Amino acid sequence: MTTLPAQPADTLPGAPVADPETGAAVKAADRKHVFHSWSAQEVIDPLAVAGAEGSYFWDYDGNRYLDFSSQLVNTNIGHQHPKVVEAIQRQAAKLATFAPAFAIDVRSEAARLIAELTPGDLDKIFFTNGGAEAVENAVRMARLHTGRPKVLSAYRSYHGATAAAINLTGDPRRWASDTASAGVVHFWGPYLYRSQFHAADEAEECRRALEHLEQLIAFEGPQSIAAILLETVVGTAGVLVPPDGYLAGVRELCDRYGIVFILDEVMAGFGRTGRWFAADHWDAVPDLLTFAKGVNSGYVPLGGVAISERIAATFATRPYPGGLTYSGHPLACASAVATINAMREERIVENAAFIGETVLGPGLRAIAERHPSVGEVRGMGVFWALDLVKDKITRQPLVPYNAAGADNTPMAEFTAACKRSGLWPFVNMNRTHVVPPCTITEAEAKEGLELLDQALAVADRHTVAAAG
Repeated sequence: MTTLPAQPADTLPGAPVADPETGAAVKAADRKHVFHSWSAQEVIDPLAVAGAEGSYFWDYDGNRYLDFSSQLVNTNIGHQHPKVVEAIQRQAAKLATFAPAFAIDVRSEAARLIAELTPGDLDKIFFTNGGAEAVENAVRMARLHTGRPKVLSAYRSYHGATAAAINLTGDPRRWASDTASAGVVHFWGPYLYRSQFHAADEAEECRRALEHLEQLIAFEGPQSIAAILLETVVGTAGVLVPPDGYLAGVRELCDRYGIVFILDEVMAGFGRTGRWFAADHWDAVPDLLTFAKGVNSGYVPLGGVAISERIAATFATRPYPGGLTYSGHPLACASAVATINAMREERIVENAAFIGETVLGPGLRAIAERHPSVGEVRGMGVFWALDLVKDKITRQPLVPYNAAGADNTPMAEFTAACKRSGLWPFVNMNRTHVVPPCTITEAEAKEGLELLDQALAVADRHTVAAAG
């Protein structure tokens, strides 16, 4: 870890100053009262965080970390952006909260700005508190619009942890909550490196993935399918960039069978891929688009559904049966307005594209050539993943699918090595994701790559090459 020298408190607001006594008190209170998500409560060891700024955060011992996780891939604008913090403070002084049935200036402005950015005619915005609720409501809209019960979603996906969203999710976090009665059918999306379709190249992978999806539609009964839900670029399940033609092919299938096309941009949206929305890379226009995370970098919880004219018309005179007490919360909307304006003024989306093209992409590919543990590099913008393997030839993952305990030792050791060096990674199964803030500088990105390069030496020890 990078230990910074203690500085006078008035030298730099929020600067890392060692205060282990306070850190211990924070940690003790957490362990006594906070119930953590996705965790066995007695075996976790949460870091007590003292502060954050830009691409970094630090603990009470003065250890600073370069945030290559953007927390949960959501602090796109970085930590403590002054324009967003000021907007929240200003709004709190003016109007801290108000029910969603009223017209509020900052709510209307947030909706207008988001609608300007979304593709096609997605000009109506339904606000939620986060991404899972956005997915829940998008699916409800699709079912009501079509009068059909089923929704198709991919195995390699994450759509949230609420009742419908967790069933739509494809990864193992679904298993404990899967009722097998939620009207969800899963399918295989394109993923050439670990192809389910024995494809030789991207074009063949695309074609066979679409053939698989069309056959599934036929066997499930098109008249029973309300929607197809996709992450535009699959996030937590591996940063899987769709091959050219895939999204257009799904759009065509939806049009042919009267199915609503939903794109989940909760993680990929608002600059993460080097465009405002990942859909912009392929000129894809869904019927519904879900967003959260980067819309205001999570400074105040906010998500939503961008709705096409056709879907919105369904509820022109028919009440939409859904709502949330905090939908379009003024503080959240103020932070979204400030975030979008700052991203435009400071060309933050363009910075994400530049960093991806000139630093992260080339740097990660160079790292892959040096390390036997790196099987594949994939991504765009500030949205990348390294697929870690035991053997580059067989592509055997470094750890088994959904590994835990001793089976996960190689990834646990790699993660610990990153953190010791001052790099905070985003790790899932056999992958490490490189997902820093969209505001990261060229120097910071290079620093992160250097630390990642060093930590991968630990993963290399578990490869066939090391054993031989």
